[in-house]
Formats: sequence, C-alpha cells, structure tokens
Amino acid sequence: MEYPKIYRWISRKKYYIGIFLVCSMLFYYCLPQQLFHEPYSTVLEASNGKLMSASIAKDGQWRFPETDLVSDKFYKALITFEDKRFYHHPGVDPLSFARAVKQNVSRGEVVSGASTITMQVIRLSRKGKSRNIFEKAIEMVLATRLELRCSKEEILRLYAAHAPFGGNVVGVDAACWRYFGRSAKDLSWGEAALLAVLPNSPSLIHPGKNRDHLLKKRNALIDRLYQAEMLDELAATLAKEEPLPDKPFPLPQYARHLLARTATQNPNGSKVVSTIDYDLQLRVEQILADRHRILSGNEIHNAAAIVADVKTGNVLAYVGNVVNPGSYHGDDVDIIQSPRSTGSILKPFLFAAMLDEGKILSRTILPDIPTYINGFTPKNFSKQYDGAVAADQALIRSLNIPAVYQLKQYKYERFHHLLTSLGMSTLTRPPDHYGLALILGGAEGTLWEITGMYASMARTLNNFDEHPGKNKYAKADFHPLTYLLQDSTAFRNSELSEKGVLNAGAIYQTFDALVELSRPGEESGWKNFFSAKKIAWKTGTSFGFRDGWAVGVTPDYVIGIWVGNADGEGRPGLTGTDAAAPILFDIFSQLPGDRWFTKPQQELFAIPVCAKSGYRTTDRCDDVDTIYVTEKGLQSSPCPYHQRVQLTKDHKFRVHSACEALSKTETMSWFVLPPITEYYYRPHDPTYKTLPPFRTDCASQTTLSAMDLIYPKPHARMYIPRDLNGEPGQAVFHLAHRNPAVTVFWHLDGTFIGKTLKSHHMAVNPAEGSHTLTLIDEKGEVLEQKFEILSKM
Repeated sequence: MEYPKIYRWISRKKYYIGIFLVCSMLFYYCLPQQLFHEPYSTVLEASNGKLMSASIAKDGQWRFPETDLVSDKFYKALITFEDKRFYHHPGVDPLSFARAVKQNVSRGEVVSGASTITMQVIRLSRKGKSRNIFEKAIEMVLATRLELRCSKEEILRLYAAHAPFGGNVVGVDAACWRYFGRSAKDLSWGEAALLAVLPNSPSLIHPGKNRDHLLKKRNALIDRLYQAEMLDELAATLAKEEPLPDKPFPLPQYARHLLARTATQNPNGSKVVSTIDYDLQLRVEQILADRHRILSGNEIHNAAAIVADVKTGNVLAYVGNVVNPGSYHGDDVDIIQSPRSTGSILKPFLFAAMLDEGKILSRTILPDIPTYINGFTPKNFSKQYDGAVAADQALIRSLNIPAVYQLKQYKYERFHHLLTSLGMSTLTRPPDHYGLALILGGAEGTLWEITGMYASMARTLNNFDEHPGKNKYAKADFHPLTYLLQDSTAFRNSELSEKGVLNAGAIYQTFDALVELSRPGEESGWKNFFSAKKIAWKTGTSFGFRDGWAVGVTPDYVIGIWVGNADGEGRPGLTGTDAAAPILFDIFSQLPGDRWFTKPQQELFAIPVCAKSGYRTTDRCDDVDTIYVTEKGLQSSPCPYHQRVQLTKDHKFRVHSACEALSKTETMSWFVLPPITEYYYRPHDPTYKTLPPFRTDCASQTTLSAMDLIYPKPHARMYIPRDLNGEPGQAVFHLAHRNPAVTVFWHLDGTFIGKTLKSHHMAVNPAEGSHTLTLIDEKGEVLEQKFEILSKM
C-alpha cells in the first residue's frame, strides 16, 4: 500500500519540476539577445579620442553608440535621482514598489511608477508600449532577467546610450556634445545633475520653456548630492551657479568626408576611432581654406589633401574637399576617393621601373623631338623640344616625350601590370585601351591610392636596411593607406624576399632626382619653393587644365594634394606647380623632422659613364663621369653616340684613307646625335659641335645619315583639313639636316616640287592616296619616305 503513495508523490514532483523547468526556460529566453535595434549616429574620433565629426542617425535622432567614457558624476547623479538602491536590488526595488502602490492608492491616481534604472532600460527598449499594470509587470520580469545577464555598469551604459534628452537628442554622449559642446567624460557637477533629471522630463530642455522648473529640479538634485556627501559645499554652490544651456551646439565637422566614407561602410552607425591626428587635421583644413580663397579668384572651387605616416600607412589628415561659402560647387564630393586624370603624377614609377630593369641610367639622354607613334602625337607642356635630355632632368621637368619613349621601351602592358601591383585599382580597362597615353594622364587614379603608392616606395626604402641577410624586401611594404586605428598594425609582420616590387636603389635614385626644389615647371616657367627639408615631390596636370596634382614624400611623411573643379571644368593656370605645390609645402612646414633616406649601398654600384650621353662609357668617350646604378644597370647599353672620325688637320673636313694619307689626318672621338635630335638639341647646348662634312674629293663611306624628316614620319597616315574658304588645305613637311646651309631638292611621287635652304619646310597639297616623298641634298644624299593621305576633311 505504501508504494502507490510514493509513486503519486513522485508523479506530483515531476509535474512541479516540469512546470519549474518550463518557467525557467521562458524566463531565460524572454529577453531578446539584442535589446535595442535603433540606428546610431556615425561618430568619427581622432586617434586621441577627440570627436572629429558625427552624422545624424537614419531615423533623424542624434543617438551616439554606447560608450564607457561617461563621467562618474553623471552616474552618481542619476542613481541619486532615479534609483538610490540601484546597486542593491535585482532589477526591481520592493521598497520603492510598495511606496508607489501606497501613494497611488491614497491619491487615486498614478503619481509614482517605482521604476528602477533597470526597468527604465527595458521600457526604453520596448518603446511604443502602453504604460499599464500589465506592461509594468512585464518590465519587472525582464528587468530581473537583464540583471542576470548584465553587470550594473553595463546596465548604466545602456541607459546612458538610450535615454531621451529632449528634441531629437538620445543618449548622454550626444546630449553632452549638443548642449555643452564637449565629451561626456568631461562633465561638471552642474551638467551631470542637469542630464540626470532631464530624461524624467525631456521637454524641459527647450529654450524658453519651463526653464525655471528645470533649474529647480537640477538644483534640488545638487542639494541631495551634497547631503549624500558626494560633493562639498563649495562645489555644490558653484554647480548651482552654472547656467542652463541656451541652445544646442553644432557638432564638430572636421574630416567630414572621412565621416561620410565611414557612414557609407556602416549604414546603421558606429563609433570609428581613426588614425587622424586631431591638431594636424585642423591645421591642414585651415591651410586649404586659406589657399582656396586665392584659388577661387580663378574660379577654381575644389581642393583635397591627405597626409599619412610612411612607416605605418596611417592617415594623419584627411580633407576630401573644401567649403565654398555662399555657393555650392560640389563641396560634398570626396575628391580623395574620386578617380581623376593622373597627368604626370605616375612618371616616377616608370622612371624607377626603368632604372630597376637597367633600361636607362639616371643620366641617360632620351629623345625629346616631335614624335608620331601609330597616330599618337605626344607634346610637351611647353610645346618646345630639347632634342635630347638626361633621364633625371626629363623627370624633374616632367617632359612628356621622353616619358613616352621610356614607356614604349618598357612596354605599356608591363607598366599597366606594375601599377596594378602597386595598388592602383582604377585601371579597369585592358592595357591596349590606355596605350602609351597611360603615362600622360590617359588613365584615372585616386588621390588615396596614388599617395599610398608613393608611401609604399618610401616604406620599402626605409625598411631595406632593417632586414638581416640577403632577403631585404618585405612583401607587405606595398600596402594601401588606412584610417582605422584598429588596422594600423595589420601590415607589421610580412614575409621577406630577395627582390621587391621595385629595387631600393632605383627608388632612392628616383627620390633623389625629385628633391630638386628649383625646377622648370612642367606647366609654367621656373618656380621656387623654399623648404629647409629635403622633400621628393612631383606635380601633375591633366589635359585641359582640369586637375592639378602634387605628391611629396620624406622618410616620415607622405602628402597628396589635388586642386581643380569637381565637375571637371578646366581653368587657365590650373596646374600642379601653380595650384597644388604651394599647398604641399605649406603642409610640410607644419610637420616635424628633417631626415632623408639612407642610401641602399648594397643595391647601388659605381660605374663610369659618358658625361655627354649618360650611357656606360666606351673607349670613344673622352669625358667620363662616375654614377651609381642598380645591378641590372651594370649590363645596360654602352654609349651609341660617340663616333671615331678622321679629320683634316684643321678639323674642317672629314676624310678617309682612300682620299687622304693617314699621316695628314687626325682621328678624333665625336659626339654625334641623329639629325632630328641634333636639330632641336643644338640651340640648347652651345658646346655641341656639328660633325664636319666630307671633303669634296672624299666620297662618304659611312651609313650615318645627314638628314631626316621631322614630319611626316615613315608610313604616316594623315588627314589634311580644308581651309576656311572651302579650298583644299596644305600639309607642311619639315626636314632636319646636319648642315642647314645645304640646299635640299624635294620630289613628290617623282615630280620635283621645290627646293629649300637653311629652313627646310615645304608646303604640299597631295591628293588622297599613297605617296612617296624623295629628298636629295646637294651632296647627293637621298632620303625616301612613304606616307598616305586619307581624305580632305
């Protein structure tokens, strides 16, 4: 008989246990994993934690993300005002609840809700719910559950982030910036007391509305804090003397384009701690604003600047655009991220690559003559030609034609690949789309990526001597810039290799060439920029004066500048040298340090070169210099421009053994350029001597040509436009001859059309179709060239 009783007792226990387990599970899962789903403001902070700027949340509220940097004064004032037993109850305060019930019953209306801070957090998360007894019961259950999940400090932070503070201000951090113009960690006692009472009656904050009542509530709380000995009498008196905020402060709007960039990447809002140097950001913004006032006089309305630390790639200042007071000119466009025509800003990468490959040496002379390559006719900015110019001088002066010859030799397909590997993501078309124009602004790049590429070159050079052994290059040295503090050490460790993307010696020689402070501008005459620091810098100007670039680099910093109009409108004088470079040097003057790069001795080798040509010397070079070259430069081509010639004793004529006894001749080394190159080179170098002609009784035994056509080039295909009156137009052909005094006879398709002396220009009017131009000088030398006329336009 006892067994059935025990059985029934166990059965009842199982029933109760089951109910208990079900209730426990319901209690455990009753609280959502995420209490709040509201969007937040995007908050951008500098590396030192100072607020740079913030954007309003998607729902129109100033609601900053949760923070643990709220002053303890606020929490003490809040607990004193709202929930003095906060640290001792489990989410519901029985004493307060009993008192509230008694008060409400005795008065016949609700005069006290007995809500703890924890219960208020639950109510804030369940916004829109009606305030009745049933909802109050739910709040109590959820509050006790929240106490089990979160610490008291976490609950206070939730309250501080989501409590209403009047108008569209939510959260104590946003309220501090809107009402006091500073962070929540810097509150005074008067401010803390004001914010503690405000969520209880948030409408009181509006200027001119119940301000006396708000003042009384704040001062009453200050008295309670004094009575609780949280502040002394003097502090309480001073706190009461603090005025109430008059109207909301505008939030700081520094680095506003970087804020917009972060907001795009975090659409629901977040707090972003950046690498920005707060003080430097403000100085750079002021520099751009000052320069913009000058530029706007020429209807140049936009400018951007970026400053980064070379070692880490951390962005220290980010100004995506300037503000145009009184009118809008695309001020919201973040130029730092906008693809723009690169102009000449990519030339240093080609120069370094050519040095790395040994295809040129730093002083190798390059052609600077009228050029026609498969329909592509590049021009120098000045529309002038030097004939031949040393490679480093061509880079310094940003001459276009030598750069095109270098790219033709290096191959634009390889250069396209190199730029992509360096971090240029805007080359979205195949190499053939850009062709040789790639080096002259035929592609678009962003200030962000190009500045990062210069920084990567500098980083490679800085780190070269830090690695032991023969593996001197870190693969991660070429990496993009970063503005997120959390990513600032992402590239610290890297696999080492024996060869880098670019050779350290080639980078050093490139930067060394770009140090020149006084240089003939690619865009306009001679410019002087004084700086006590050594800075490697390069400018660029796009076609039509639409984009002015300047990038400068030292071992410590890299700066990128863009100036122009966001809508692409070109302006006279909008050049990299005139518009962007002054900003570059203004910013560098604000930066500390005057270091220069250490010469990578292991990557550079001293060799003799011909002083006139810059090529490796031969036994024909009589004037020799010593320069440093990369390892592949040791196998570069020897000088092709020095010839051994036999001259009469008076040096007036060339002769040879068939027409003059060797005892009556003198053998000399002579620097000889091709006819077209010589034609343009000779006026720039008074020391250049034209090769003497052969004596009349000595027939030429050399293949060295005395003349060459400047225009047209071999197998050229051309259009000839009609004149304004509709008559067929003419083409003007141009010949270069070593001896301008020689008469040249011109023949078109076998028909004599005229002769020239000294200035060898001939106007012709060929019909549509293929033609042959034949030129014969009075010495009997013949030059024949074919060309095609496509149509009369």
